[in-house]
Amino acid sequence: MSKSAWMAGLMLAGLASPALAQPEIVSDSGDTAWVLTASALVLMMTLPGLALFYGGLVRARNVLSVIMHCFIIACGVSLIWAIFGYSLAFSGEGALLGNTGKLFLAGLDDLRDGLTIPESTFALYQMTFAIITPALMIGAFVERIRFGWMVAFTMLWTILVYIPVAHWVWGGGWLQQGGTLDFAGGIVVHTTAGIAALILAWMIKPRKGFNKTLLPPHSPALTMTGAGLLWVGWYGFNGGSALAAGDSASSAIMNTHLAACAAAISWLVVERIKIGKPTSIGIVTGAIAGLATVTPAAGYIGPMGAIILGVLGGIICFYAVLLIKQKLHIDDSLDVFAVHGVGGIMGSLIMPVFILEGLGGPGFEQGGLVQQLVGQLIGVGATIIWTALWTVGIAFILTYVVPMRVDEEAEHDGLDLASHGERGWDLDA
Repeated sequence: MSKSAWMAGLMLAGLASPALAQPEIVSDSGDTAWVLTASALVLMMTLPGLALFYGGLVRARNVLSVIMHCFIIACGVSLIWAIFGYSLAFSGEGALLGNTGKLFLAGLDDLRDGLTIPESTFALYQMTFAIITPALMIGAFVERIRFGWMVAFTMLWTILVYIPVAHWVWGGGWLQQGGTLDFAGGIVVHTTAGIAALILAWMIKPRKGFNKTLLPPHSPALTMTGAGLLWVGWYGFNGGSALAAGDSASSAIMNTHLAACAAAISWLVVERIKIGKPTSIGIVTGAIAGLATVTPAAGYIGPMGAIILGVLGGIICFYAVLLIKQKLHIDDSLDVFAVHGVGGIMGSLIMPVFILEGLGGPGFEQGGLVQQLVGQLIGVGATIIWTALWTVGIAFILTYVVPMRVDEEAEHDGLDLASHGERGWDLDA
């Protein structure tokens, strides 16, 4: 063989060599199994976790109504998500909103772009986030909200607030393009739900006897059980947001757990100093505050940062509860804004500090601390403004169609009987 023929053959062989081809991303059964499991864990956070957590905090004559709220939101939001919500949030490259290319979940790809899981798995996982976000806010107006009004509001709010913000931050929208970080929902979930909860609590006005007589939770044991389910489910909430079964998921789960522990203890310490006794409601509320605070940062920081965020979440959210109820006299009944809103906003804003290598984080791949702080501020600020405007608008419009609040007789008798004709328990309290 001539030298020229040998060289030509070598070049052809090189062109055909698999080593020069781009590696193909293929479905990973381990990643898929983990995200499917995480989807079940996040759904468990709403049903039954949040339902039991909130149900134990209200009076006995209202426990069934709270659980009903969680169930109807799960059903309604799931259908919205399947029909058009997923497509608008995660299909297309629009700066403000996605497109209608995947209505009714049609045309889902075998793999979600850039991931090793089927797009159907990704859509299912994101559905569970869409469910729990409006479910969180019901804690702000329990024991006095009209069932029909609540259903209409949460469905419209999901369409007009949650779906756009999810696209902005996670679906390739303008905030994601601008560098705003939110690992698992500090902005998308907790900021939106917390701001809406505060506004609605102010609009609906306090329960009868608020800040005058005791309105004690009827079952702290039920609340602690629900909190335990929320804590376990949060492993899927934060760990699943890695969207793969690897080190990122493990680190996020470890950070989630440490922040919850630190916040629970710091809340108890402050509660013991201020009130005189550490309570069961205090320890679980503190844990939830820590979980909400670490959520936006769970996959971006180290254990040291998680513990510090947890301590700050427990202390600051405790004083936020006192501020909202005792100083501002707003009956955010189950402290949605003070715990989820304040925790999510605080974690989102100060998270960049704990990305620094000196505080146990991985450091910045590009940009720097100041740039990221600005990105976080823009993301949180835009989300607060968007959420506030639409929450007020939807609430005012709906109130012209159907009253927001039940009448005095229904409020006195309890929403279990007044709204559903049933009792959660055989006793009344």
